[in-house]
Amino acid sequence: MTGSIAPLTEAEVQRLRSDFPILQSEVNGHPLAYLDSGATSQRPFAVLDAEREFASTMNSAVHRGAHTLAAEATELFEDARATVARFVGASDDEIVWTSNATEAINLVAYSISNASLGRGGAAAERVRLRAGDEIVTTEMEHHANLIPWQELAARTGATLKVVPLDDDGALRLDVAAELITERTRIVAFTHVSNVLGVINPVDRLVVLARAVGALVLLDACQSAPHLPLDVKALDVDFAVLSGHKMLGPTGIGALYGRRELLEAMPPFLTGGSMITTVTTTEAEYLPPPQRFEAGTQRVSQAIALAAAVDYLSEVGMDRIAAHEAAFGARLVEGLSAIEGVRVLGAGIDLPRVGLASFDVAGIHSHDVGQYLDDLGIAVRVGHHCAQPLHRRLGITSSTRASTYLYTTDAEIDAVIAGAAGAIDFFRRGA
Repeated sequence: MTGSIAPLTEAEVQRLRSDFPILQSEVNGHPLAYLDSGATSQRPFAVLDAEREFASTMNSAVHRGAHTLAAEATELFEDARATVARFVGASDDEIVWTSNATEAINLVAYSISNASLGRGGAAAERVRLRAGDEIVTTEMEHHANLIPWQELAARTGATLKVVPLDDDGALRLDVAAELITERTRIVAFTHVSNVLGVINPVDRLVVLARAVGALVLLDACQSAPHLPLDVKALDVDFAVLSGHKMLGPTGIGALYGRRELLEAMPPFLTGGSMITTVTTTEAEYLPPPQRFEAGTQRVSQAIALAAAVDYLSEVGMDRIAAHEAAFGARLVEGLSAIEGVRVLGAGIDLPRVGLASFDVAGIHSHDVGQYLDDLGIAVRVGHHCAQPLHRRLGITSSTRASTYLYTTDAEIDAVIAGAAGAIDFFRRGA
């Protein structure tokens, strides 16, 4: 996918790094090597300034006031929606603001639950679940793309099925073909594993879902920041993303939904700003996306996310993908060469982003992470909100290094050397 695209040069990366004030920091007397962007990315001045500028000069409620500040705020807010829509290949009215991707998935699940209780009338039949219907997800999902479906199954009487993994951690697509049946109504899966870093074959899963008329929800949290994303080309019905993983602030995410499906879905949250007419006994709702945006919105955060999207687009998502693919390969190769280190998913023959999780025999991931932190290297430790995946691979936790457009060759070298150093340190002390 990225073979013909030139990755970012070291000089370009150094220029980009100057845009990120936190990357000039030191931790424990060492220059900060930030390799935890898979959890939360850092923010450039353009994003910090966009939120500060709005708060300083235009702060006001959107879609509510008739005064000048309110009109300016509303225009910027909707411009931000259009920017994010273009970034993922959607129409403006197919993007719903949420607090994060977790809320976006819950929005879909609870809206379907409300439809299944009879809300939404005949129009909601397309998304309604009944006892005996099926929801299919996978064993590699982040908990945010598993627990909402567990809850939806419990509320509706639907059956939740889970596509298993092979011994390397790859999805068993042969089993998926058996699990996705005429009774399957929803297929929900991640585009990129937040533990393995592999890019899943969306096309093959979509074909299986389309063959039985099932809806498809794509967790794009680990793909939208790192790969070119076109939800129409992928032919998914829903996709979710989180701003804080793609240079944006916390507290902002987005749901993409096909227009005709959003129009059929009853709201999840209700209250002000999502209605047309209200009496003491009933209400009529606005069309989407406003139907799903009750209450005061995340205005400055949405504007800052649009600034992040503009920044990413200017750098070029193809080049970011190529930059990180090279780092992903280096992490797998370098960490796998260390005796006693097992890189999760190293044997999977799929393209990957710049992320690798590893287990060190006899050393807890928290101890590895603490050793790296003492060297100024920030990584993630634990189960990464993916307990079923870790359980399938026979471990309880791992250490994860995740890169981004501002990651350098020296930082990759540092985390590989640091993992080897951790082994020497703890084995000497044993």
